[in-house]
Amino acid sequence: MPRLVSAVLLSAAVVTLAAGCGSGDDTKGTSAGDTALAPEASTGSSDDLTATLVDAKGTKVGTAEFAAKNGGVEVSVEVTGLPPGFHGFHLHSIGVCEPDSVSPTDPTMKGDFLSAGGHIGAKETHHGEHPGDLPSLFVEKSGAGSLEFVTDAVTLADLTDDDGSAVMIHAGRDNYANIPERYAPNGPDETTLNTGDAGARIACGPIEGSGQGGS
Repeated sequence: MPRLVSAVLLSAAVVTLAAGCGSGDDTKGTSAGDTALAPEASTGSSDDLTATLVDAKGTKVGTAEFAAKNGGVEVSVEVTGLPPGFHGFHLHSIGVCEPDSVSPTDPTMKGDFLSAGGHIGAKETHHGEHPGDLPSLFVEKSGAGSLEFVTDAVTLADLTDDDGSAVMIHAGRDNYANIPERYAPNGPDETTLNTGDAGARIACGPIEGSGQGGS
């Protein structure tokens, strides 16, 4: 799986607890062992990227921000109004988020946000090893969730290539194609190898320069 320099699932409750323990905003949710790699305070660089996440009805459900940090890319996500539980959270290869759209690789497939194509790096290896495979997003019963981590699997330039890229939230949790042989002697099936069985696409946002605004 792509090496994540630091991966932390943050909920509102965890953030509150961290604040109560005297943790600063710059290192929230990082363990003692991760102190040296904790995300730095944002500098508000013009190179920073952002994505406005919307559901299939076009309602804004959150934002994702990307900034160069610690030799990788810091990703910060805040969402509201989503179903509780863990959700697959990925980077997709095309910066187009259209509901009820046709897959760019298979015209017979139609569904919400299929216009964003597959994961970044999907043609190179199986799911769990794609550069676009990221930590799962946890959403509380209130519908709110947050996630912050640093990855060196992609760069800001990768996210702004000719056809762009998009942030995608899935309906279900991501198993990262980790199916033990005792359950699948012949290995995971194609769906698992492609998406980790994360299910339907429920929120999407094209990644854009911080000065461009969301869609």
